[in-house]
Amino acid sequence: MKNSGIEMREYDYIAVGAGLAGSIIARRLAEDKGKKTLVLERRDHIGGNTYDFRDPHGIRVQKYGPHVIHTNDEQVRRFITRFCEPEDYRTKCEAVINGTSTPSPFNFKTIDQFYGAEEAAALKNRLISYYEGRPSVTVVELLEAEDDDIRGFAEFLFENDYRPYTAKQWALDPSEIDPSVLKRVPVVLSYGDTYFYDKYEFIPKNGFEELARSILDHPNIEVRCKTDALELISFDEADGRVLFDNRDCRLIYTGAVDELFQYRFGVLPYRSLHFDFRSVQQKSFQNTAIVAYPQEPGFTRITEYTKMPYQEGGGWTCVAYEYPVPYDIRAEKGNEPYYPVLTEESKAAYERYRAYAERFPGLTLCGRLAEFKYYNMDQVILRALEVSEELEKRI
Repeated sequence: MKNSGIEMREYDYIAVGAGLAGSIIARRLAEDKGKKTLVLERRDHIGGNTYDFRDPHGIRVQKYGPHVIHTNDEQVRRFITRFCEPEDYRTKCEAVINGTSTPSPFNFKTIDQFYGAEEAAALKNRLISYYEGRPSVTVVELLEAEDDDIRGFAEFLFENDYRPYTAKQWALDPSEIDPSVLKRVPVVLSYGDTYFYDKYEFIPKNGFEELARSILDHPNIEVRCKTDALELISFDEADGRVLFDNRDCRLIYTGAVDELFQYRFGVLPYRSLHFDFRSVQQKSFQNTAIVAYPQEPGFTRITEYTKMPYQEGGGWTCVAYEYPVPYDIRAEKGNEPYYPVLTEESKAAYERYRAYAERFPGLTLCGRLAEFKYYNMDQVILRALEVSEELEKRI
């Protein structure tokens, strides 16, 4: 094990990961309890997967795929807007099915595009009546409908979008994956054409990297990038101690939990992504910021960053083709675990890690990878705030 040269007596906590979860917990402990936290990040930047930067044409680009903060939670909005000026934004997406670009989530326009006028009108009326008072439904519910026409519409969407998209994104048949994944993108029972319908939706005006920097800007927080904390962490199982550089520590961990424990219960499945960024000399490349291509081989979607938020690129735009790839724990760089693959088997495997982690009172797990959950951004923020409160109660 390497010697870090870090004096543990200078810090109350070690936080692994400078993404939202680790940064928020460090900030709350620093402000509310005056606790000093050393935040260690393996990559060469802060902000985790929300990190953004300016391309050669001055366009702000998100390195790890499109992110926008959307929430109905007042606590989440209040906390984040302390550290950034919110720029109101409404995400609009499309999906290309059989050569036709249609709104995503699918809505009544989708029905108009793929059905004749009379048939479309009848189907829309059936949906309104069948799901009276509801603004949207999941494709899982539609597939289980007793109405033959509604079920037929669901099967059309499922076979032409949900099934092929799932096969590419997760390398699984939809029957193998947790139903919560299929429920993430509903079918809208109106002509509403925004991707999210939360009360608040915004992007930090000066970018996500600046948001992360602002959260971490506190005299009780020190950040070190390009530092692999796992080389310095060990566990004394007999006494339930967490060790950093062979000294007792209180550890906040936001990375992949199986890697933390050296895969003692096996490798948990994650999916990774590869992005092909392209500068295009034209003002607009596609109708909306994000367009999904469920039927195309290889890539799942294209993001146009001059539309997220709306930016002037001086006659240029930047697009990113997104390719799901397996997460390879042996890769030295460029292969990050993005999404936990939630199946009955993988959730059972995670439970073994979670139970083992409870043996160490000084260890706190938080975040999508550490808790093996498919959190949205607002859920990560809320979870980090909850974990902060739990830690503060122990002090």
